[in-house]
Amino acid sequence: MAKNDNMLAILWMLHSGSKITAKQIAEKLEINIRTVYRYIDSLCASGVPIVSDTGQNGGYHLLNNFIQAPLVFDLEEQKALLHAAVFASEAGYPFSESLNSAAQKLKLYTNREQESILNRHLAGFEVLNRDIPQAVKQVVKELEHAVANEHSVEIEYRTGREEQPRLRLIDPYGMFYWNNKWYTVGYCHLRREIRSFRAERILRIQPTKMVFQRPKDFSAKEFLLQNLLPGFERKAEVVSLTIGGRSETLDDLCIHWFLGHHLKERAPNQAIFLLDEKVLHAYVPYFLFA
Repeated sequence: MAKNDNMLAILWMLHSGSKITAKQIAEKLEINIRTVYRYIDSLCASGVPIVSDTGQNGGYHLLNNFIQAPLVFDLEEQKALLHAAVFASEAGYPFSESLNSAAQKLKLYTNREQESILNRHLAGFEVLNRDIPQAVKQVVKELEHAVANEHSVEIEYRTGREEQPRLRLIDPYGMFYWNNKWYTVGYCHLRREIRSFRAERILRIQPTKMVFQRPKDFSAKEFLLQNLLPGFERKAEVVSLTIGGRSETLDDLCIHWFLGHHLKERAPNQAIFLLDEKVLHAYVPYFLFA
């Protein structure tokens, strides 16, 4: 068995409530007793409160108030999860309350040294993002539920060209977060085609009893690349654009939300992009001078 599997097995043995010796663990798992000692030390280091009693009736057991612990999360993994929680929260993640609760539980089962290290890493790690209204977060939450359960939803949607919202029935196939905005992609019964909808333009959302079946292997991300980024996959119609300049400026262009998807080659003092010719004339001048 792999190390993590053995450690999980040891934890389940300790969950029985009765004391168990290192020899008994070694015999059940068919491993060396010294290996058992190493696994016990690793569990303790990850925050599991294991008590060792010596003597004739000695053995290992868990503290009575122990419920569960992040068994396989080492310090770097805990740090990564907490940093990811910061990113998600700032992006308007609709389940922030549950996310914060999970983060607190993660820190709860760390020892004092680990907690001190994690707090130092979190204190110097911040993310600045556009604030998302609570109403939009609620819409995103409803959409996520509809996507997961394949339930159609009725929405009041206002496009960027229309002042008055329209009532639409959509089958939300997926969601994505792009350029500081939440979107859903799905079949629009009004237009009879797959379209994308910005969550902040949904004024009202109402679940329905209608169900749908998501197309196999559908990807909201691929839909974005093919429809919101013109010319991304029309390789036969592209032209080469070479931009030279300072390395720092080129770095910004190469990670630009639009140009970055068309980057073909990067050299120290120039970057080469492959773009649709119409897109080149329509969009690139604006991006360069904005």
